[in-house]
Amino acid sequence: MLVEQVEKKGMPLEPLQAYVTSFEHGVSPHAGAGIGLERVVFLYLGLDNVRKASMFPRDPSRCSP
Repeated sequence: MLVEQVEKKGMPLEPLQAYVTSFEHGVSPHAGAGIGLERVVFLYLGLDNVRKASMFPRDPSRCSP
């Protein structure tokens, strides 16, 4: 479905390949249940920034996963 949408919009697939590949085996069910896995990992590992525990952090300077 993701690849179909990219092709439908006429976008190149190559820049998004790492993102598309990460979903090849499916995604675990989620419903936005509170604290989130990233925050648990962040706290458990004692990291200084929650983005270090996220697979796809939201950061304006980050272009690829």
